[in-house]
Amino acid sequence: MIGMSLAAVGLLLVAAFLGKVIGTFVLDDLAGVLAGLWLLFALFTFYFFRDPDPMTPSGPNLVVSPGHGKVDTIDTIEGNEFMEGRCRRISIFLSVFDVHVQNSPVTGVVGYFRHTPGQYLNAMRTDCAQYNENVLIGIQTVENGRARVGVRLIAGLIARRIVPWVNMNDTVMRGERIGLIQFGSRVDLYLPLDSVVKVHLGDKVVGGTTVLAELSANHG
Repeated sequence: MIGMSLAAVGLLLVAAFLGKVIGTFVLDDLAGVLAGLWLLFALFTFYFFRDPDPMTPSGPNLVVSPGHGKVDTIDTIEGNEFMEGRCRRISIFLSVFDVHVQNSPVTGVVGYFRHTPGQYLNAMRTDCAQYNENVLIGIQTVENGRARVGVRLIAGLIARRIVPWVNMNDTVMRGERIGLIQFGSRVDLYLPLDSVVKVHLGDKVVGGTTVLAELSANHG
């Protein structure tokens, strides 16, 4: 009995020693991994919310990109609640690695503002504006007979919050910051039918900088 007791005590001591050694290394490694993951997350957060100053071009009738990303749709659609009649649409997909601050495409006055709650479908779907949470900002330009230009900020599968920085009757300048979509998402730009599109499918564009289109000088 004494021998068995001593053996049991010995085994317990060995087990405790091994447990302490293994536990120390495992916990230290785990703490290091967690610290590394936290650092990566913090760095990505700073990277995601970066807000570079746009190099906005000057010149009459220019329409700059409202967001950073890839042009994946250029088409003609029926007018929405702000645009009158059929209009051109340029849609830009924003990945989680793109800047998510949105810029005004033109200089004008916010004549329409509407937040629509909805789903959070994958923003890679070009039709997600019909279903997802979105904010439509309608701007009446100060030139071209007060042409109407619409910008729709659309939430996505990961993006769960749209933060607009403008409201009704605000005056905005071309390239000015107008909102933020948090994480992957999409932005639609609506233009009068007589606008001349300057980009192509697959083009990478920079918010507030890249010229997407030119408004007709005779609009209105």
